[in-house]
This record gives sequence, C-alpha cells and structure tokens, in this order.
Amino acid sequence: LYGACSTIGEALSIGAITVEANNAENVLALASSHFASAERQFRFPLAYGNQRPYAATWTVTGAGAVIIGKNKSFAKITGITTGKIVDFGVKDAQNMGACMAPAAADVIYTHFKDFNTKPEDYDKIITGDLGIVGKTILNDLLRDKGYDISTKHMDCGIEMFDDSTQDTHAGGSGCACSALMLSAVILPKISSGEWKKVLFVPTGALLSQVSANEGRTIPAIAHAVWLESGKEKK
Repeated sequence: LYGACSTIGEALSIGAITVEANNAENVLALASSHFASAERQFRFPLAYGNQRPYAATWTVTGAGAVIIGKNKSFAKITGITTGKIVDFGVKDAQNMGACMAPAAADVIYTHFKDFNTKPEDYDKIITGDLGIVGKTILNDLLRDKGYDISTKHMDCGIEMFDDSTQDTHAGGSGCACSALMLSAVILPKISSGEWKKVLFVPTGALLSQVSANEGRTIPAIAHAVWLESGKEKK
C-alpha cells in the first residue's frame, strides 16, 4: 500500500474491511520509514547543506506493526472513515504540516458527521505528523466548521521528538511516525485502560520526487480509524 505518511491508517482500514468480510482470519498491518530517505527523494538532500526552515520535519527511522484478527483483544477497530485527496494549493515541500492539515480537517469533520460523534466523545484525537505548524492550522480549520478539538488533539510528529534538546523544528514525519506511536504509545494506553476511545488519523502528503521542484501543488490525504478498548465493561 502507499498513502505516504498515512499508510498505516490505510493498512488498518483495508485490513479491518478484509477481516470483517471474512476474506482473512488475520491481517498484519505495518509501515516503516528511514531518516534521510524522504529527504533524499522529496526534498533537498542532506549533502546539499541547505538551511532547514522551522516548518520542516525530520523523517522518523523505525517500523510499527499490528495484527488485525477475528479473536477478541484489548483493542478493537470500531469504525473507519476513508479520506479523500485535498489540495489547498500549498507548494512548499519543506512545510508538510500546511499541506496535510486540510486533509486531516476534512476527514475528521466527515467522521464526526458520519458517526454522529463530537470531540468530547474521544479521549484523544491523534493525527499522524502535522507537526507544530500543521496542528495550529488543523485546529483553526475545524473551529471554522464548528468543532473545537484543541483539548483532545495530539500529534504523533510533535510527540516523537523533544524539540528543546533535539532541534527537530516542527517535529517528526514519515510513515513510521504514526505507526510507531500507534504500537508503542496509543495501543498500550488503550490496553491499560487510560484511554478507552481514540480517533487515530494518520496523514500523508502526496508529492513525487520531481513535482514540488516543478512548482506543482502538494495534495494530501488522511484516514481516520476509530479505536476502542476491547475489554468488556464491568
């Protein structure tokens, strides 16, 4: 699968549909990325030595995987909202947050409407890698639509690094960013009972190796996966 940095959300969605339709007993959904790979392909290479703007993010090195199956577990996928490509005309390949925030806002808004839910229904609403810049844009866009997620929102890209000590500017990005947070942070908190309902929204910018350098706009996509505790209520 390929949905840029939203790939783990796409994998969870398709995996859940496959299992629900009895076309598989178990599906392994995973995503990975490596520092400098995205920089080399989609932005200026590190060897170029250009100055990184504060809107830039650092690609996360790692991989995260989950198994989706029919057997009951500590967590379950309650619903999914498949995103659509959204293009707000941003052309800056060094500012992925601005590219992806409109797509995240669109799918979150659509999810609220489709499932008749609101921000207060979730313990956390977690985007993939909008970073500091994208987080602000996302909150502004959803306020314009009548939803305030500011007290519930968390971004994997912001949580991945400590900017004060690692100088990562806007935060982390890459396919592994949200996949690692899902497997190492989100699911353990659901398992412990700290979080019972989470809206997980990986985000991706759909640029090619040459499109941004040709001056083309950068479209984006996001997918929403509704995760809940699988434990029986006592």
